[in-house]
Amino acid sequence: MKTLLKHTGFILLLLLTTQSSVRAQDIHFSQFFETPVLRNPGLAGIFTGDYRVQAVYRDQWRSVTDGYKTVSLNGEYKLPIGKMDDFITLGGQVLFDRAGTASLTQTSLMPVLNYHKSLSTEKNRYLSLGFMGGVVNRNFDRSKMITDGNYNGGGDNEPTVAPNYTYLDGSVGMSFNSNLTDDPEDNYYLGVAYHHFTKPRNSFFRDPSIELNPKWVGSAGFRFGVTEWSYITIQADHSMQKKYQETITGAMYGLKLGGDIDNPDYVVHGGLFLRWSDAFIPVVKVDYNGFTFAFSYDVNISKLKPASLGRGGFEFSLSYTGFVPHRNNSALNAVLCPRF
Repeated sequence: MKTLLKHTGFILLLLLTTQSSVRAQDIHFSQFFETPVLRNPGLAGIFTGDYRVQAVYRDQWRSVTDGYKTVSLNGEYKLPIGKMDDFITLGGQVLFDRAGTASLTQTSLMPVLNYHKSLSTEKNRYLSLGFMGGVVNRNFDRSKMITDGNYNGGGDNEPTVAPNYTYLDGSVGMSFNSNLTDDPEDNYYLGVAYHHFTKPRNSFFRDPSIELNPKWVGSAGFRFGVTEWSYITIQADHSMQKKYQETITGAMYGLKLGGDIDNPDYVVHGGLFLRWSDAFIPVVKVDYNGFTFAFSYDVNISKLKPASLGRGGFEFSLSYTGFVPHRNNSALNAVLCPRF
C-alpha cells in the first residue's frame, strides 16, 4: 500500500509538472556566470581569448527525493572579421537534465552565432547581437510508472500520454561590453535576451494548446580592481517567464598569487551569491594556466527548508580559455576585443 501511494503521488507530481512546467522557470544554474550562452546568446565571446569551453554539473534536492541532475556543456570560438575591429563568435550549448523516479529527461542542442560590432577606435566598446536555436527532446521512462491499472492488468491507463517528443526552440539576445575605467582589465557588460520566441508546443499529453512561455533575461557584470593584486567581480541575472520571476546576484573577490601582476600563477576567488527567496550560494573558484575550477553549494532558505533541512544542491564547473597559436589575427594580438 505504501508503495502504491508513493508511486501514485509521483504520478500526480509528474502530471502536474508536465502540464504546468510551461509556466515555471527554466532549468537554471547557481554558477550562471559559467553558462553565458544559456543566459543570453549575446554574451557568447565576451571573454579574453580566442576560444572557451565550459562544463557545469549540478545535483539538487538529493536530500528530499530522487532529485535533479543537470549538465551544461558550451563552447565558443571568437575570430575577427573584416578590416575593422569587429568580431564574430561561433558556438554551441548542450544541456542535459534528469529528475525523478520516472527519469524525466530533457536534452537540448543549440548552435550559437554572435556578431560583435566595435563602436570605438580608441577603447573596448562593443555592441553584440546573438542568435541561438536548435532541438529539444523531453522524455520519461514509462515502465517505471505504476498506477492502479498495472495491478488490474490494464497497463498504466494513460493512453493519451506520449513519453517522448521533440521540438524546435530559439533565443535572441543583445549585449553591450566596454571598459569601466582606463584600466583595460576593468570591464562591464549589460545584456538582455528573449528566449523561446518560437513558443514551442510542450506537452506529454499531445495538447497543442500548451506552449512554452517566452522568457526575458536581463544580465549585468562589473569587474574592477581593488589593489594591484586583487579585484572584485559582480554579476547578476533577472529572469521573467510569464508571472514567474527569479533574481540571482552576488560578488567574488579575486586575489592574484605568484608570478607577476599580468601573468599570475593562480587567481583564487571567494564570494557569495543570493537567489532571492530561495538560497544563499557560497562560491570558491581557482584560475590556473587557462583552467578555471569552481565549486558552489545552495543553502536553501525557501519554504521547502523544513523538509530539506537547508540542503539544496551543489555544483562543480570546469572551463578552459585559450588562444590559437601562431594565428596572426588572434585576440592575443588585438588591441581592441570583446572581453570581461
